Amino acid sequence: MTDNDVAVVRPKQRSSGAPPGHAASAPSPGPAQARRRTGTTIRSRERWAALSFLSPWLIGLLAITIGPMIASFYLSFTDYSLGYGEWVGGENYARMLDDPRLANAIKVTAVYTFVSVPLQLAAALLLAIVLDRGLRGMAFYRSVFYLPSLLGGSVAIAIMWRQVFGTEGLVNQLLALFGIQGEGWVSHPDYALGTLIILHVWTFGSPMIIFLAGLRQIPSMYYEAAKIDGAGVLQRFWSVTLPLLTPIIFFNLVLQIINSFQSFTQAFIISSGKGGPADSTMFLTLYLYDQGFTQFDMGYASAIAWLLLAIIAIFTALNFLMSKFWVFYGDND
Repeated sequence: MTDNDVAVVRPKQRSSGAPPGHAASAPSPGPAQARRRTGTTIRSRERWAALSFLSPWLIGLLAITIGPMIASFYLSFTDYSLGYGEWVGGENYARMLDDPRLANAIKVTAVYTFVSVPLQLAAALLLAIVLDRGLRGMAFYRSVFYLPSLLGGSVAIAIMWRQVFGTEGLVNQLLALFGIQGEGWVSHPDYALGTLIILHVWTFGSPMIIFLAGLRQIPSMYYEAAKIDGAGVLQRFWSVTLPLLTPIIFFNLVLQIINSFQSFTQAFIISSGKGGPADSTMFLTLYLYDQGFTQFDMGYASAIAWLLLAIIAIFTALNFLMSKFWVFYGDND
């Protein structure tokens, strides 16, 4: 090596401060990555917390609703009776076609529904319009008129109703004051269903409260404009109130049809569980009960339950299909 040659020695560089012979450690995460990991952990904890709070409802949904529905659907294809069941396929559904009592139960339920629901909604709307005028003691009146909706489906009210319309009941006592000899209303085939319809109309409190809330949402400027145009009370109701209230009417209509198809307690108590007299109060739900828990024909009762579900689903779907022709929404063109 000469003096002109210069040796350059460069030291080896290490990516970390680890001693020689040891692997270099991974770089520490940056602030953004740490925030992402923290956010993921928080979301995971929130998800588990939400599931823990929802777990009672989910368990109830599976154990009380979905589970029994699956079991009922299976039993509808069997000849099941108190622990013994044999697969019979569609025999239970075919049997419905030749069951005159089932046909009568469908007819009675249909008459009850399509007579009582319109009358109930009309009474509820009329009373809501009266209460919407701002009467003094409004909270008291709302509570009083809502009370029948809370009690109307109870056993006590059904027993009271049977006494009121009995042979020596309050109705006949009032008629006797005018020299009219009353009937045994709940024991006569021509009138027994009518007493149940009156009872259903009497429970107008729930739709009335909903109607009242809907009336409060109608802007007063529409009524003022109608008055300026010379519209009277009935014309304002027909041209302003009714169109703007159609979404509420539709909502109440769907709910009350479903509830009326499921009516059971009133007919059971008034007819002592027999649907009499002469099957005049034999609702579809009561016939289902009779087949399942009196005749112990659980398979056929399960098939009737699915028939009831199909009927409710069909009428609900028809309501939604027909609603586009008469229900007015504010965002419609």
